[in-house]
Parts: sequence; structure tokens; C-alpha cells
Amino acid sequence: MFEALTEKLQQAFRHLSSRGKLTPRDVRDGLKEVRLALLEADVHYQVVKDFLNEVQTEALGEEILDGLNPTQQIVKIVHEHLVKLLGEEAVPLDFASTPPTIIILAGLQGSGKTTTAGKLALHLKEEGYRPLLAATDVYRPAAIEQLQQVGEQVETEVFAMGENDPVSIARAAVGHAQSNNLDPVIIDTAGRLHLDEAMMTEIQQIEDSFPETETLLVIDAMTGQDAINVARQFGQQLTLDGLILTKLDSDARGGAALSGRAVTGVPIKFVGTGEQLAALDVFYPDRMAQRILGMGDVLSLVEKAQQTIDVEEAQQLQQKLAAAEFDLEDFRQHLNRVRKMGPLDQILKMIPGVGQVPGLAADDFDERELDLVEAIINSMTPAERRRPDILNGSRKRRIAHGSGTRVQDVNIVLKQYRQLSKMMQSLSQGEQVQIGGLRLGGR
Repeated sequence: MFEALTEKLQQAFRHLSSRGKLTPRDVRDGLKEVRLALLEADVHYQVVKDFLNEVQTEALGEEILDGLNPTQQIVKIVHEHLVKLLGEEAVPLDFASTPPTIIILAGLQGSGKTTTAGKLALHLKEEGYRPLLAATDVYRPAAIEQLQQVGEQVETEVFAMGENDPVSIARAAVGHAQSNNLDPVIIDTAGRLHLDEAMMTEIQQIEDSFPETETLLVIDAMTGQDAINVARQFGQQLTLDGLILTKLDSDARGGAALSGRAVTGVPIKFVGTGEQLAALDVFYPDRMAQRILGMGDVLSLVEKAQQTIDVEEAQQLQQKLAAAEFDLEDFRQHLNRVRKMGPLDQILKMIPGVGQVPGLAADDFDERELDLVEAIINSMTPAERRRPDILNGSRKRRIAHGSGTRVQDVNIVLKQYRQLSKMMQSLSQGEQVQIGGLRLGGR
């Protein structure tokens, strides 16, 4: 989402760094470029104005302009104020003192509420909770069936009463949760194509049915300024506790993410980062600010790795690498583990500086190439995967035919395997490896 914004911000900082010692005019000119970049990213005008006023006041201080590297100091100031703009720290869900916690998902039709309900249920299951999904959208055709399908996929019970009164369904769902020790109850409310009084009254009645609720507004990040206007109107009539931004993996400009908290006054709690039901992340303002400024997001990368890569398997892999026993079967399994972490173009963006390494930029990466690699390895026999040195010309032709590729492609995969094997073995032994201008490893 933030690629265009990141590039323009980095360009503005490159212009500043090329001038060496900075004058107040240099700083103002550089911040004008930052201002333009934010406005083009569809950030709310007043948000941009307030943000730049704060940054400029601090950046024009004597200790900055007279420092050894004023541009780095200005980048640091922009980063700090971006974090502040985005909310400073992650805000968790507010669980009820007496279970079950009642989570109401509100939003316009098409914002992704129903899918988000399933994603949130899966996230909470992984945290050790036993959620219940409640189907109160009785207006949209097949809305209940869609939630039931999502519930099956995340192995979560869905409470439904057909086309009854939504408020009665919500109350009955909470009663069912209390009787069956389920917590929390995630209520998927009805949406409309636009805000209307009937929808708002219904959600208000659901809110008023319980002493405390956690009401989250689901907004489509692709709608930019419109999403923020919708959020403001919802906030005027509901007791909003947080926002969930969907479609953060899209090519939208990012204005909703950067404006959301400042305009609505409520924190962004989660972001949807893909179509898969596991693609819901806690929103960390500091990590998002780092990614916007092109600094990567190592902490999120480590967390994804911990979620998908088993510690015992990782230790076995390291032992094989140290003993030079890493074969093509291990290569295939390693690729599968990495791919489970998410789309590789997103993974690459989390690694600081990787975009500057030739051939590793996310935009240069075509994930379909990994499908070919997997097809080629799958076309080998177990013996060939264990001992790739036995692959002669006739075996390579058979593998190419079986995988629908060419012998040249088989040779390329073998070369990549040997290079990766050598690099990983060096890293496991504490040696330094250089990729482009980037050095990895070393004790």
C-alpha cells in the first residue's frame, strides 16, 4: 500500500542529504516534498497540516541544523511524529471483566466485515480463546451462509436464527455463549451501501442491549478519504472503541491508515493484510512508521517466522546444514515453510535495506517462479532429491517433461539449490556472506 509514499519520502530525504549542511530554507523545501507526498497518499489535509507544523518546528531547532548529520535527525523526527500520528503503541481488545466479551463489528457493505469476523475469530483462537460468531445480518442475501462457511474454515461455531430480529439474535447468541463457556461473542452486523438511519439504530440497539461492548468499525483502506468520512459519521452515533483496516495489501495510497486515528480519535487495532483468513495483524504504529519510511519491519518478520516454523524442525535443519546434508527434499520443505509466512513480496519488504540489493527488490520478484521450482522438485524421485549429484542428462529431461518445464529450468533450480545450500551452511557456521552490497551473518 505505501510503496509510492515510501519512495517519495525517501526521495525527499535523498534531496536533503545531497545538500550536506542544511539551512532553514532547505528544511522547509524538503518538508514541502514530504507534504506533497502525504497529500498524494490521500492523507486528510488537516492531518497533514498539523503533522508538518510539528515536524518543522522541531526540525528547525539549532541542535538539528548544527548537528553532524541533520538529515538523519530530520528522518528521526519524521519517524517519531509518524508513530505519534498512528497512535504510539498497539491497543489491545478490551475484554469484559465478566465473560463473555461482546465484540460488535460495524461497517458499510463491502468493507469486509464478514471475512474480518472469521479472521478475528481465528486470531483469538490462536490466543487461547473460544469465540462464537453471531450472524445478525438478516438483510444481505446469503450473508448468514457466508458467515457459516467462514466459521467452518476457522473451526468456530456460528450462532444463527434465520431472518429474525437482529437484536434478539445478538441477545440469544450471548446467552448461548454463557451456557457453553464461549468467549468472546463476535457479532457480524448488517451493512448498507451507504450510511442510513435504520442501520445505525439497529447497531445502537445491539450496543444498548449489553452493559459493555467492544465496538470495532471495519473500514476498507482502498476507499481513502471516504473511509475516514464514514468512520467519523459512525463515531458520532456509536461508541467506537477501535478501527480495523481491511485490504492493507492493496495498491491503495494509505491515507486511511495515516488519517484514521487522528480524525476519529479511536485507535487502529487490527489490519487485514491479505485474503487468507490468517491475514489479520495487530496494528503496531512504530512498525508501520518504519515500513512507511523504508526501514523494514524485522519484529513482524520474526513473529511470522515463529508462527510458521517449528523450533525442533529449525534445529534439525541447522544440524543438516552444519553437516552438509541439506538436500533437495529439505530445500522443498524450507520453501514451503517460508511461503506459509505470507506473500514473499510482503516478506521482502520487512527486511531493512533489501530493496537496495539487486534482484531482491519486492517489485522484481515473481512468486510464480517458486511454483515452477516446486513442480521441478516434485517431479524428482526421492533418491534424486536426496542425492542431486546423480541427475544426469536423461534424468533431467524426464524431470523437465514431468514438470512441464525445460532442461534449462531444471539446471537453474539445481544452481539455486547449491547457492542457497552454500549460503545457509556458511551462515549456520557463523561466516559472513555478501549479497550485493549487503553483508549477512558473522559472529
